[in-house]
Amino acid sequence: MFADKDISKFNNIETPFYYYDTDLLQKTLRTCADAAAPYQFHIHYALKANFNSVLLNQIKEIGFGADCVSAGEVRRAVEVGFDHKKIVFAGVGKSDKEINEALDLDIFCFNVESIQELEVLNELAGKKGKTAQVAIRINPNVDAHTHHNITTGLDENKFGINSWDLPECAETLKASPNLKFIGIHFHIGSQITNLDVYKNLCVRVNEFAAWFEDKGFSLKVLNVGGGLGIDYYNPDHQIPDFESYFKIFNEFLTVKPGQEVHFELGRALVGQSASLITRVLYIKNGKKKNFVVLDAGMTELMRPALYQAYHKIENLSQSRATGSKSEIVKYDIVGPICESTDCFGKEVEQPESFRGDIFAIRSAGAYGEVMASKYNLRDAIRSVYSYEI
Repeated sequence: MFADKDISKFNNIETPFYYYDTDLLQKTLRTCADAAAPYQFHIHYALKANFNSVLLNQIKEIGFGADCVSAGEVRRAVEVGFDHKKIVFAGVGKSDKEINEALDLDIFCFNVESIQELEVLNELAGKKGKTAQVAIRINPNVDAHTHHNITTGLDENKFGINSWDLPECAETLKASPNLKFIGIHFHIGSQITNLDVYKNLCVRVNEFAAWFEDKGFSLKVLNVGGGLGIDYYNPDHQIPDFESYFKIFNEFLTVKPGQEVHFELGRALVGQSASLITRVLYIKNGKKKNFVVLDAGMTELMRPALYQAYHKIENLSQSRATGSKSEIVKYDIVGPICESTDCFGKEVEQPESFRGDIFAIRSAGAYGEVMASKYNLRDAIRSVYSYEI
């Protein structure tokens, strides 16, 4: 990901910052689009992964739609230029204000997550003299085999409508003149690397589609969500296997003539496109622990503190300067925030490191910049793009 010229220029840029490889992003987007094209699959990019406008412009230009979970994301998608007829709005807690704003923007579809939300949406659409297109998000009780905190498709999760509530849901749909029911929606979790999970999802989608059709409903859209993971341990294996991913849905999903299959991919598209570039402030060596104290912390990259997530960490200064000849030391790689959880990795093997060394925390394109905070009144994190240096 890093050319020597880039690393030498990093020394002259104030840290910390997110470094985006826009060429890699473009290659990833094109690979995904080419893999989906033979099946005529529809891709919506999940803005929650990263709503950086430079990235969004590239994603829009490839022809993808937008998957949003707030009115703010809907606004950002429209401002960037996404086709409003390719925007879907999900979320378990949409406020009346958010629903009204999305109705005014005539988005493609609301992914509805409760019977009460159906009733509210029907009422608000009626007041505007509009008909809102809706897909019902169903909780399929499929285990995504991922981190507990990012699993969304089990009975214990807050997301979606449970199967035992579907009869009432069907009656509510029939009694809602301001709603147009166009499909069913699923999202079982994030950072899924076992593709067999999606076979199980297809089985459940087929069952629920048949249930609605038996009740007299015609489904135009089968929205299977996203969740495809990336390889955090080997970030140079940069592009996910989109071909195998889409092939599973083509083989196991029952798609009738006229039906569309929609996906909501986020991390898989942008995750490997960025690294958090940070500088060593201090080295603290002790009897039990050696610490590298960076100028980036959990305020810039929350995932390790929030999910105990792994990111590969590289000392770019020493790895490029001395290679394998450098002494290897185990460090706890920590930030400057006044919290013990402000740690990017424990006992991480690195070349012997020094004040001023430049570090890269890899695979930070998803849920990095967008989760940054002002805690401790930290300066806002900046972004630098490969075409700028």
